[in-house]
Amino acid sequence: METSATTKTTTLTTPAKLYGKDLSEYDDVDVESLLAQLSPEEITILAKEVDPDDNFLPPDQRCGYECTKEATGPLNRKQLIEHINKQAIETPDEPEFEPFVQGKVRGKKWVPPPRDAREIEAEEQIAIDMGEEYEHALNDATQEEIIDLAAILGFHSMMNQDQYHASLLNKGQPVGLGWDGITKSTQQKLFPMDPPNSTDVEESIKRVKDDDSKLIDLNLNNIKNISDEKLEQLFAALPQNEHLEVLSLTNVGLTDKTALLLAEAIEKSKTLRVLNVETNFISPPVIVKLVQALLKCHTIEEFRASNQRSAVLGNKIEMEITDLVEKNSSLLRLGLHLEFNDARHRVAAHLQRNIDRSELQQGMSSVITTTTTTTACISSQLASSSHASTSSGAAKELSPSRVRSLAAFEKFIKARTWSQPADTVTHDLPPAGRLVRNLQASSEAGTGAGAEKKI
Repeated sequence: METSATTKTTTLTTPAKLYGKDLSEYDDVDVESLLAQLSPEEITILAKEVDPDDNFLPPDQRCGYECTKEATGPLNRKQLIEHINKQAIETPDEPEFEPFVQGKVRGKKWVPPPRDAREIEAEEQIAIDMGEEYEHALNDATQEEIIDLAAILGFHSMMNQDQYHASLLNKGQPVGLGWDGITKSTQQKLFPMDPPNSTDVEESIKRVKDDDSKLIDLNLNNIKNISDEKLEQLFAALPQNEHLEVLSLTNVGLTDKTALLLAEAIEKSKTLRVLNVETNFISPPVIVKLVQALLKCHTIEEFRASNQRSAVLGNKIEMEITDLVEKNSSLLRLGLHLEFNDARHRVAAHLQRNIDRSELQQGMSSVITTTTTTTACISSQLASSSHASTSSGAAKELSPSRVRSLAAFEKFIKARTWSQPADTVTHDLPPAGRLVRNLQASSEAGTGAGAEKKI
């Protein structure tokens, strides 16, 4: 006996609703036939009322607004803004439903909840009883006396800035700076403007050409009517000048053309120590040329060229300037804005080494001068003693401690002052060392031929 089972599957779906109404009765309605019965005007009205929920349609087709006016021409933004402002001014304001009345409370006013009695009792217990004498003194105190008392007790937050400083300086309080006053900014002090630079450019160029010994500092800052021809004449006369040490050309309109001539003049300069070309129109590559020219001029100690045409030099230019500065052993100060930390740190470290080396050389030069004077005195004394011993025939030799002191002194001088490579070719010792050697040789010669040398 065979038994067959039949399974029936029923799918339950939620009927579509619009504003709570069941739309299932419209499932069998032919929409196309309904649309075919509408006129074009009715279809246009229907299209304005209905937004097709289709993401594939462009926004201009989904938009219900359609402008029926003809185009008035190309867009004129100024006229459009004027028209909008005119419409805003001419359109009357909509009347308020309830006019504003000052002092009238509308709606429910917020009332703070009543405080707990325990909190009120706790605050009353915290109150300090200072006694009738102190309360009477504080009640009768003036505002200035209270401010001074607050300053003594350190209650700075209870006073504004002028009150605090006035209490420290024991000054009276001006009107408007009391407890209810507002701290105002201090009036700025007006200083007179600096007079214009009255330096005669043509006369200065003539003095540079004539190598005037009194012209050491030439300041042409902020003179804006200097022509390129005058700058070329000035830079052409710089190599022959042997007295000018400081040249300032700030805000004079230097361009790349004249700056390249300045770079050539720097290479041949003999006495220039400070050069300032800030606030001009020099490009970054020409600044590199100027820094490169400093390598051939070993006298310049300070160079300033910030605030030029290009505010940012760039990584490549800054690295080139850094490499050139690290090769320069005479530059002590550099006025350039370097953006990258690596360039700033390397330049600062190298300039500090140059400053330390310069101070060490100045200190050693003073030591050498003092040493030369001292050894000259010793030389004269030993020469006189040697002459006296030779004439009398007495044979004397230096003590071992004396010989060791002279040898140590010679070693010190040799290590500290022997810095010129050419000195190793001509002599065995530098001048101070040779002097000590001659002193030792003369003292040994005075002892006679039979004296034994002790070390």
